[in-house]
Amino acid sequence: MPNTAAPLPYLVFDFDSTFTQVEGLDELADIALQGLPNQAAVVAQIRALTDQGMAGEIGFQESLAKRLALLGANEKHLASLVARLKTRVSESIRRNGNFFRQFADRIYVVSSGFREFIEPVVADFGITADHVLANTFTFDEEGRITGCDPGNVLSRDGGKIRQLVLLDLDGPVYVFGDGYTDYQIREAGLAHRFYAYTENVARPTVVARADEVLPTFDEFLYQLKLPMTLSYPKNRIKVLLLENPDIRAKELFSEEGYQVETVPGGLDEDELIQRIEGVSILGIRSKTQVTKRVLDAANRLISIGAFCIGTNQIDLNEAMKKGVAVFNAPFSNTRSVVELALGEIIVLARRIPEKNPKMHAGKWDKSAKGSFEIRGKTLGIVGYGNIGSQLSVVAEAVGMKVVYFDVAEKLQLGNAVKCRTLDELLAQADVVTLHIDGRRENENFIGEKEFAQMKPGALFLNNARGHVVDVPALAAALRSGHLGGAAIDVFPYEPKTNNESFENELRGLPNVLLTPHIGGSTAEAQRNIAEFVPERIMQYINTGNTQQSVNFPNIQLPSQQAHRLIHIHANVPGVLAKINNVLAAHHVNILGQYLKTNEHIGYVITDINREYDQDVIQALRAVEHTIKFRVLY
Repeated sequence: MPNTAAPLPYLVFDFDSTFTQVEGLDELADIALQGLPNQAAVVAQIRALTDQGMAGEIGFQESLAKRLALLGANEKHLASLVARLKTRVSESIRRNGNFFRQFADRIYVVSSGFREFIEPVVADFGITADHVLANTFTFDEEGRITGCDPGNVLSRDGGKIRQLVLLDLDGPVYVFGDGYTDYQIREAGLAHRFYAYTENVARPTVVARADEVLPTFDEFLYQLKLPMTLSYPKNRIKVLLLENPDIRAKELFSEEGYQVETVPGGLDEDELIQRIEGVSILGIRSKTQVTKRVLDAANRLISIGAFCIGTNQIDLNEAMKKGVAVFNAPFSNTRSVVELALGEIIVLARRIPEKNPKMHAGKWDKSAKGSFEIRGKTLGIVGYGNIGSQLSVVAEAVGMKVVYFDVAEKLQLGNAVKCRTLDELLAQADVVTLHIDGRRENENFIGEKEFAQMKPGALFLNNARGHVVDVPALAAALRSGHLGGAAIDVFPYEPKTNNESFENELRGLPNVLLTPHIGGSTAEAQRNIAEFVPERIMQYINTGNTQQSVNFPNIQLPSQQAHRLIHIHANVPGVLAKINNVLAAHHVNILGQYLKTNEHIGYVITDINREYDQDVIQALRAVEHTIKFRVLY
């Protein structure tokens, strides 16, 4: 491998599906055949021939001849093709455009594609025409493409090998490509290394023969310590998603270039400890517990995403002390939970949980006993946050009177009336619904005493957290007939997978509606959550923004115009001064600096000039009380 003093090896790039995300001839066919009834079929044929040739299943010359015969393109189509290809340059190559411009004299594009569309695309990256080796089209008098120049070595089988012989480069050669013809350069002994470039397509026969697989060009630059736009290759960021969040979450992380692994169910503590090593982003829902032991084993963890509202399953303080930012989805499933709660109220009021199974058993029990309209009844909402406050609006809309209790001062919506105490609410509500968080102090928040205070025949709902209700006390109140019914969606213990049996004292009780923690389980809510949480995490990783983190000081940063230094430290006096002393000692010019703290940690973001002594990075990592340090550029 080269060192900083040695010249850069010659870098030989394929064009189609390597320098660009697509195959040029495929795109040309799409343009030329636009509007014709057989467009899709012909384009599919051309793409199949491309894949066969690239995988080495048929000879290149045969693949090229057959594709050109199907093309039906004209010289006038080339301008549109070039414009399209300029928008389809591979993301990591576009991102590192400055590298190509800086080292253009060491970079060649050797392609079996065509100079007419390759040359203007790579010219934007500083690669001159004499460093582009490619085929050329032949045209008839009316400008129709008739084939390619047969005298060009690249039009023949083994053409890339012959072209490298003719180039006779005077130093190490590294080849980057997605096709079998790219590998053949290495096989012929004309390249020191062959990198299978898989950012856009991975061909198994090519990957199997590569010296190394490159998911992005960032990875190559990182390995050789060459100038790059990012501070760390995105393909090295590993994401572990548990408990089946919506597929959109995996798509977003994958599109960002991260490695994504999914596990269908939850994991217990020991299982998660076995899986967490090397993981940068952990995504969970409500079943998986992220404990101190798990965090101790997490050697690369940057962020945790809770694909739900609650975060009591995560040791937030321990995560914060280890510099791990946690994000949740406080609003994304609000409407879904509200609609479930309203449906439960109506279903319980009409005693549907009793009547439905009787009908399925063939028993006709037409009776109004114990059934009532919800119009005019009093709904008592315990916890007037995002869900509680929206439920109050919806309940009022169907004619209910709303009272609420919350330990924090909240703006009441509509005609809702605040109760000064929980006792006051329990004494007057016909229906009591819980929407409180899962903090430890809320364990058994509603128990025997509170159930006794409720009106005889009152209904009880819990769509919050399982452990906030004393379930045996609730079961006793239902068996005695003091409560008229209950709807419970959350439980102190919940099965980790759908294959595990559900055991609970509430099973089989009259007018009790039990659901398997589905308050937020709608297509709309899960999609919203699967977009909201990854976006917050990627913003944090890419820019340092902590807005809406549940355990970090919240800061919304301006757009990044320089190198950004992210420093997380214990909140003790003097750390900021030490950071600035290091920067001053290394003559680093500060363009902007932002600090926010909480009780335990300080979060410093410093934007600096792009030119600086690399020793400053190690000096900043060594500042006393540093928890985590990273560079964004």
